[in-house]
Amino acid sequence: MKLQELIEKLDLTVLTKLEERNVEGAFITDMLSDLMASAKAGNIWLTVQTHKNIISAANLLDISAILISSGKTVPQETIDLANRFHVIILSSTRSTFELAGKLIEVGLKP
Repeated sequence: MKLQELIEKLDLTVLTKLEERNVEGAFITDMLSDLMASAKAGNIWLTVQTHKNIISAANLLDISAILISSGKTVPQETIDLANRFHVIILSSTRSTFELAGKLIEVGLKP
């Protein structure tokens, strides 16, 4: 699925520069070690973490986008770093649980 299509279907807010990407699946965790051990390139990553270390982890794994749930505020330094490394950050006021259900509804697989 195209990232832009997912953004529109879930009414997500784009916090960084947007690039065309495919989303191949989803991974949900708030632990960077869990992400690095088990996520796959092309996943969209759902988390409530907003510190700048999420950018390094997402970049390392070639994550399609980071989706910050529950309306968490992302610090400007995290957004600036994401733009520097071409990591896309999206946000939603929905809970991680609700977003997981929505991703399944639109046909995205783990």
